[in-house]
Amino acid sequence: MTETVWTPEDLARWGSVEEIRISTRRRDGSQRTFVPIWIVAADGGLYVRSHRGTVGAWYRHAQQDSHGRIRADGIDRDVTFVHPGAEVRKSVDAAYRTKYARYGDSYLRPMLAEQAVAATLRLDPQSSASNPDEERTQ
Repeated sequence: MTETVWTPEDLARWGSVEEIRISTRRRDGSQRTFVPIWIVAADGGLYVRSHRGTVGAWYRHAQQDSHGRIRADGIDRDVTFVHPGAEVRKSVDAAYRTKYARYGDSYLRPMLAEQAVAATLRLDPQSSASNPDEERTQ
């Protein structure tokens, strides 16, 4: 059976890290350089936004190939980038406000702006068969 949802433990772990590194795939299948990004857990999923909106490089690359990888605290996980429905906006906005409020408006406001909201992606875990154990990074 293909895993399409995060376990409660995974949601807690990935949702609690300050930031992750995210990588998209090139057309030849190789990974691009990891870039730092904020992540939130909301409504049983993990979400990321491009503060540069849909013109952000990593976001554009995620549109070309919906498979990527996230990294935090020495753990990598293969993910699929999915456009969420509009119904999650309020809970994702609230998660960003709660988690990153200490950074103040100069950092938080761009993540809640329409430009970033338009570049919101849900991160779905790839199947356990293709990722039997999360890989530990060096």
